[in-house]
Amino acid sequence: MRDQVTLVDIAAVLAVVQDHAFGQPVGSQLRATALGQRLAMAAGADPAQRAATWWSGALRFLGCTGHAYDMAVVFGDEIEVRAQAARADFANPLEVMRLMVSFAGPGQAGLGRLRSVLSVLAGGRKAAEFNFRTACEVADAFAARLGLDETVRAALATSFERWNGRGLPAGRQGTTIPRPMRIAQLAHDLEVLARIEGVGRACEIISSRRGRAYDPQLADVAVAGAVEWWAELEPADPWDEALALAPMSAPLDDGAIEAAILVLADFADLKSPWLAGHSRGVAGLARRACGDAAYAPALVHDLGRVAVSNAIWDKPGPLTRDERDRAEAHTLVTDQLLRRLPRRLASLAETASAAHERLDGSGYHRRSGGRTLGQIAQVVAAADCYHAMISDRPHREALAADRAAAELRAMSATGRLDSEAVERVLAAAGHRRAARPPLPAGLTGREVDVLRLLALGLTTRQVAERLVISAKTADHHIQHIYTKIGVSTRGAATLFAVEHGILPATSDRM
Repeated sequence: MRDQVTLVDIAAVLAVVQDHAFGQPVGSQLRATALGQRLAMAAGADPAQRAATWWSGALRFLGCTGHAYDMAVVFGDEIEVRAQAARADFANPLEVMRLMVSFAGPGQAGLGRLRSVLSVLAGGRKAAEFNFRTACEVADAFAARLGLDETVRAALATSFERWNGRGLPAGRQGTTIPRPMRIAQLAHDLEVLARIEGVGRACEIISSRRGRAYDPQLADVAVAGAVEWWAELEPADPWDEALALAPMSAPLDDGAIEAAILVLADFADLKSPWLAGHSRGVAGLARRACGDAAYAPALVHDLGRVAVSNAIWDKPGPLTRDERDRAEAHTLVTDQLLRRLPRRLASLAETASAAHERLDGSGYHRRSGGRTLGQIAQVVAAADCYHAMISDRPHREALAADRAAAELRAMSATGRLDSEAVERVLAAAGHRRAARPPLPAGLTGREVDVLRLLALGLTTRQVAERLVISAKTADHHIQHIYTKIGVSTRGAATLFAVEHGILPATSDRM
């Protein structure tokens, strides 16, 4: 596994995130990207066009979180709507309108649903234009931040246009749609149709849309090569196939990596107005509380939120058991997404995906407890809780800072959050540290940290790794502890910790 990170790596992860956002199997968009490269080569595209086609295919729906909230307000589960729309002919206004009407008024019946349907019909094309313009503008902003050139940005601006001019938002038609996007659109539809309908039926549908949805020349080339291409790609790993065909991409320097991670953070948070800026806020607190090492994992701790519908994130009332299960699954998705990246960023996965874990094992998704949570993970978890508390949420108003601090300290008192992590986060947020009783035997705060880990069975080296100190420093701490409390063995030190309340009563050893 390599260490160096390239823009291709970031784009590939974003392609997988878009699969989640559209309710498609993981790998769908990257397979479409690989199909697009075959179509581009068969159509005689030059290397520059093939490169632009790759970026257009991988990032075609880069702005999808920008209009997720608006879609969910009108249609309910926006992921389900997108999944159902994947096979639709968006060059046919009647088919698009039927689709919109079928999802209007989620959870309503009778007169309420009728009103919703009439509202959709009245809004019609104007509402759809606004929706897709939002997606295009957001995609362009992200593309610019990633450093993509004007050719790719121009293509992404036409993601939803169609050959016959019936697309959205600008009604561009024919060759005014950049060729890389015409290829990417066709390749995407070919992948969806071949996977669901079979490649033979997919070719029939593409032929029927020739000259309406698709460039007729490209449609002919696609139909001629589809069977062979699908036979090659269907059994292959889409990730490997897409990256093997990707344009050359130089390793990113530290500044570019941070910029890319910020795009991932904002991409996730933009999904809901209740979450805007949340990851940046958590990362800022974590950095001030724990140093630079906490910043990157905190930024991407909620990347997997994209896989869960806004109908859940934006629900004003309590979640059902099933909805909670779906919401909690987002940390698993975060873990899976980050582990696809080169080692330098894949290393963020364990800490980032532990942001909702708790010391007493009551968090998710692993239900892991204190023994497995490192110092940085504990700080990120506390920062996430605090920032959520001081922010408006659909089911409650933001808490005042003092009340949020009291709530956070209550979570540490019951063993859910680490008390030192809580105090560090609160200090980073401008609160005064809580007064603490004198530590027994003249132990320092760091020595108490070491003693807790010793009592949990960690070796000297493991203590050093957990506290991000050298093994020599950890050993010095251990010897000082033994001297101060008058013991020479771990067992006696553990008993001292229990007797003096240094170990939480709700530790994961219960």
